[in-house]
Amino acid sequence: MAIRRVKIFSLFERFWHWSQMLLIMTLMFTGFGLHGFHHLLNFEHAVTVHTFAAFALLLLWAFSIFWLFTTRNWRHFIPTVKGMWQVLRYYILGIFKGEHHPYRKAYWRKHNPLQALTYLMLKIVLFPLIWVSGLAYLFYFLWRDAPQATEWLEGAALVHTGAAFTMVVFVLIHVYMLTTGHSFREHIMPMISGFDEVDLTPEEEAYLLKDEPEVIR
Repeated sequence: MAIRRVKIFSLFERFWHWSQMLLIMTLMFTGFGLHGFHHLLNFEHAVTVHTFAAFALLLLWAFSIFWLFTTRNWRHFIPTVKGMWQVLRYYILGIFKGEHHPYRKAYWRKHNPLQALTYLMLKIVLFPLIWVSGLAYLFYFLWRDAPQATEWLEGAALVHTGAAFTMVVFVLIHVYMLTTGHSFREHIMPMISGFDEVDLTPEEEAYLLKDEPEVIR
């Protein structure tokens, strides 16, 4: 295996990442305002901005799902138990002892087992909970005459708030992880330039050097 700098994050992935970050931060800011944690926006403006950001994020996720399946990049998000314990041990203990991360990025495997599992759960559990509950709340006027509509609305609000706070916890952990191991710059640069250190097989290295020399350094 050879360690080379390879462009593993495409322009769309980087656009997706930073746009998603901006929209989620907007949703968090306006969401906290709606719950009375701050009064930097009045309620009406907070609702408007929150709704606009939510639909923009929904559109972005729709494009990202299409991109994942048309480019087959969905494979990077399939978790595996191989190496899971080593990664867990590193984050629980090894990281505080200065040990090296046990996982090395591979050309067809960008995420370590724990990352893949976390991102998959976000995409198939947390995001759907947020969207279904949020849309149910937003379009309450369409089903307010249904039996027990008020109780269902309260349930949708609780699910939406709970899922949103879970997202806040994920963001805080994600930001914290940027301060561990490598320097902050080393963590953040791959999502700016697209290039990161990757373990390549001799066949992968030969292929990239011959057919895609612009993505390898």
